[in-house]
Amino acid sequence: MQGCEIGSRLRYQLTLASGMLECLCFAGVMFGYASLVFVLKEDGYFSQLCVTDPGTNSTMTGCIRQDEQFSLVFTIASFLNNFLNIVNGYIFDRFGTMVTRLLAISLYTTGTLLVAFSSATLSELLFPALSCIAVGGILLLLTNMQVGNLFPAHRSTIITLYNGAFDSSSAVFLIIKVLHEAGISLRSSFLVLSLCSVIHLVRTLLLMPTTHIPYPPPQGYTYGARCGKSNSYNVEQSEGLREGAMMVAEASRGRDDDPAAPEDSAETRESGTEASFRSCVLSWFFLWHLLWLSIMQLRHYLFIGTLNAKLTRLAGQDGALVSQYINAFAVTQLCGVLCAPWNGLIMDRHKGKPLDPGESEQEADLRSSSLSLFLTSLQCLLFSLSASIPVLPLQYLTFVLQVLNRSFLYGGNAAFICIVFPAPHFGKLYGLVMSLSALISLLQYPCFALVRGALGGDPFYVDVALTLLTLLVFVHPVYVFIYCSRLAHRRKGNPRAATSRSKRSDAELQDNI
Repeated sequence: MQGCEIGSRLRYQLTLASGMLECLCFAGVMFGYASLVFVLKEDGYFSQLCVTDPGTNSTMTGCIRQDEQFSLVFTIASFLNNFLNIVNGYIFDRFGTMVTRLLAISLYTTGTLLVAFSSATLSELLFPALSCIAVGGILLLLTNMQVGNLFPAHRSTIITLYNGAFDSSSAVFLIIKVLHEAGISLRSSFLVLSLCSVIHLVRTLLLMPTTHIPYPPPQGYTYGARCGKSNSYNVEQSEGLREGAMMVAEASRGRDDDPAAPEDSAETRESGTEASFRSCVLSWFFLWHLLWLSIMQLRHYLFIGTLNAKLTRLAGQDGALVSQYINAFAVTQLCGVLCAPWNGLIMDRHKGKPLDPGESEQEADLRSSSLSLFLTSLQCLLFSLSASIPVLPLQYLTFVLQVLNRSFLYGGNAAFICIVFPAPHFGKLYGLVMSLSALISLLQYPCFALVRGALGGDPFYVDVALTLLTLLVFVHPVYVFIYCSRLAHRRKGNPRAATSRSKRSDAELQDNI
């Protein structure tokens, strides 16, 4: 049995390392689309739109239509990447890891094969191809984030690390661009990506569970190719018994039509059930978190969407200088994998330290997350202020703040949902918050129209308005901090806290909402 335990630890480490490579090399490649566009243009995709205008003897008007098609491909793929997360989350929670990963591999392989066998005459294949790659990639990330459960002391760090690797995988399309310049065809590169799906399949069968990874993992927990007699666990029941799982049910007091009484809450938790999905969605935690994510995501989307025009104006129409700044921005995006773990280390800083008397592990995790939420909000405010100042050299600082904030934002989003809400609802809640934030991000289009129209291409006033809007994101960390402070105050005021913590936890949480 000792050999099996050693084998389990080795399997955990292999799962962690292979998941990191999967996120870094495959999951988020779509966000390197700007590099891919250069290759597609050289290969003549949508070139039929570049027609000469007889009146001006110019192809400018037609090539603008070509650029619009490339933009439309990315817009549809990026929107589906976020919006379909609610469906992805339901599939993950309902059918487990293996089914979800098989779907992800099928979509990803279909997308890469469509690009491989597309051509200038079949340019329209890019629409389903990039969408399949985007949705398949986010599904791979979704199934990998649970790997953090195998390492309880570093769970948030691993989740944020995977999200950072997802961001940095945009470098794959940059590599494809460099290989194309060296004479390797686009078809060859994407056929290699398609063949790599065999690696994903092997990892699914050998290094991933059939259902879900519980948190914390039971002693002797194993999965994949097991040695000796296999152990089976009811993951949902294990998660339902986790201390503090009813936090969200009680946090929804005043928003739920039928809130549970304190004594009912304690009995419910002892019976091994967790908060309902409805109570999670209607909780203040979820609503403030949705606002927090949506505002910052909208700020990032608008910045990226107006970046080229803004740099062109600040550089005085100097194309070489604009190219220099665009390249600098692209390089900083690759640093997401280096920035994201910092947020996880902040959220896990209390691990291994003794808990306060009467404090549950989940409550300690939540208390620790308030600093992460605040720093992410502060980063976004500084980034927005820097982006609003029309000084060209200052944009280097803006690029650094942008990638730092983006890596904190998405990693912290997933980690917070893991901490606060029951694991059986993680996929659905993660999917729902991403889908709703995708809908809110559509506000970027009227902002774009305002900048191009009434503001004459100058986004300064829109930047100022969004900077003021960014102040609202501080409500979320302040709410979490006040919530945890009230719980701590009640524990100190009740000397029985240390001995009757589990039975009184839910009642205290309800009293503090």
